[in-house]
Amino acid sequence: MILPLALLASGFALWRIGRRLQFFLHIHQLEGYKRSGFLRWVGARPFDAWLRLSHLLGAVLLAVHWLGGLPVWALLLLWAACFASSRRYRRDRPKKPLAMTPRMTREAVTAGLLALLLPAVTLSLLQTGFWSAWLTGLLAADLLAPGLVLGGATLMAPVEAYIREGFKRQARRKLASRPDLRIVAITGSYGKTSVKFAVAEVLAQRYQVLATPGSFNTPMGICKVINNDLKPHHQVLVLEMGIRHPGDIAELCAIARPHVAVITGIGIAHLETMGSQDAIAREKGSLLDFLLPGGSAVLNADDPYYEAFASKTRHLAVSTGGTSADLVASEVDYGAEGTRFTVRADDEVVPVTMRLLGRHNVGNALLALAVGRQMGIRLRAGARALSRQDPVPHRLALREEGGLLVLDDAFNSNPVGARNAVEVLGAFAPRTRFVITPGMVELGDREYEENRAFGAAMHGHVDHAILVGPARTVAISEGLRDAGMPAERIHVVGTLFEARELLASLASSGDVVLYENDLPDQYTEA
Repeated sequence: MILPLALLASGFALWRIGRRLQFFLHIHQLEGYKRSGFLRWVGARPFDAWLRLSHLLGAVLLAVHWLGGLPVWALLLLWAACFASSRRYRRDRPKKPLAMTPRMTREAVTAGLLALLLPAVTLSLLQTGFWSAWLTGLLAADLLAPGLVLGGATLMAPVEAYIREGFKRQARRKLASRPDLRIVAITGSYGKTSVKFAVAEVLAQRYQVLATPGSFNTPMGICKVINNDLKPHHQVLVLEMGIRHPGDIAELCAIARPHVAVITGIGIAHLETMGSQDAIAREKGSLLDFLLPGGSAVLNADDPYYEAFASKTRHLAVSTGGTSADLVASEVDYGAEGTRFTVRADDEVVPVTMRLLGRHNVGNALLALAVGRQMGIRLRAGARALSRQDPVPHRLALREEGGLLVLDDAFNSNPVGARNAVEVLGAFAPRTRFVITPGMVELGDREYEENRAFGAAMHGHVDHAILVGPARTVAISEGLRDAGMPAERIHVVGTLFEARELLASLASSGDVVLYENDLPDQYTEA
């Protein structure tokens, strides 16, 4: 009788340990394999990450058994019941599933071996009987799953650093063999991806251009593109450079130094990891320090940090509201069909018509036209290129889906872009307008204030607000109510999937919905 119960209890416990390890490995991957980010996530959820009711019950069962109040067969039976469920650690519909990359496979194997080591240790150290010592080790492995993931990552860190450095060396060698290749690097708190695709569109009028796909803006993402996709016929490489921590720009520029540097503007995205807006500006602005000899910049003259950046290097400045910049936009008109404006550069005045939505795309277009101008492309040719540009996926892209018009801004997560998006949504009146959003994250001590302001900015542009995450969206709800939004038009749900189900019950054919930001799985409220 004991052996079948032991196998049942051990099977359930090992299954749950595996599920917990998989769950926390996924979180580690979503945090970009940054141990600091993983620790912040775990530290913010101690009772979710570390201590569950099953752990307390398991400890009580072991204690009662040790005191002689529970026979082995009862311990095993109750243990199986305690650890039968792993529901909390399964994501039925993850937005971004765990990717078993070579790196993740190495980390998973290491964490799994550490988990198996704990029962072996308790069996050798405890003199409480085989099964109770075995179950103590399984309890420790289950309880310490986040620590095992962190321990595995720490043990593998030297190996991963060696592998990463190999990819970087390969990329540097390839670029060194291409002295003819021109490199454009783009950074900023917002608009990087949109500007990157606009720059590629403009430069394609004269050059063979390779741009990093999607939001590839990390060292390994850039190395992958250089090592795998850069071909001899390419004349220009357009790179997006993102930051989350001090020193990120230096790491990226150690791989590829630019001939042209673009800074879209400085906001408060990643304030949580950077500490202050000035620190963000210093980090983004350091891109100018890595310009190759003879290189130049394109800067946003409307940005408050413009003067500090302008003093560093020769540049072209763009403005959507000023008069003294090198490229200035005027007569801006935008709506549900697209955006029109006039650009002036020296004595040249050119009308621009784009299918892209929103006032912010005027600034993005100016930056792209300025890069083209620095690389010998006439303003009118650049304007023609922009008129053909398709919307960037998930960045205020308009599509029809199930009879609804969908404004997909799921990859935007900054206050400037969020306000621009609801302003665009407002232009779709008299259609009924919905917004689905979880708000914004990584804004440090400004997060509550910015989300509240975001809620207030929705009023007048939105007919129904569907907020994802009861705890996370409190500030948005406050902003909406304070601005006068009727309570019956503010809906709060737990997940994006629930939001879509609610939308289906509220919306009619021809209505329009804005998906504003789609937080990754680690931000899902349990």
